[in-house]
Amino acid sequence: MSLNKKQLQHLKALAHDLKPVVLLGSNGLTEAVVAEIDFALNHHELIKVKIPTDNRETKALIVEAICRETNAIKVQVIGKTLIAYRQSEDKKIQLPKG
Repeated sequence: MSLNKKQLQHLKALAHDLKPVVLLGSNGLTEAVVAEIDFALNHHELIKVKIPTDNRETKALIVEAICRETNAIKVQVIGKTLIAYRQSEDKKIQLPKG
């Protein structure tokens, strides 16, 4: 699933007031963390994940792994926060048409 620019802007606006629901710890991206992100995506569709690293390459790899393992779409990365989206069966978030 890919999103157009209008849909991404809509998701960014919705995510503005959200607080991170998953915080990566010192162990990094473990199976338990991926499972927690997967659960949060099923429940909320749009989530923020805090990635505590200053290394850009490491952060990019973690973001890529999260999106790959959970089939989520990277909406945006701001600082140490990833905004991820995955539509659930309930389709809680109505996306604007392209």
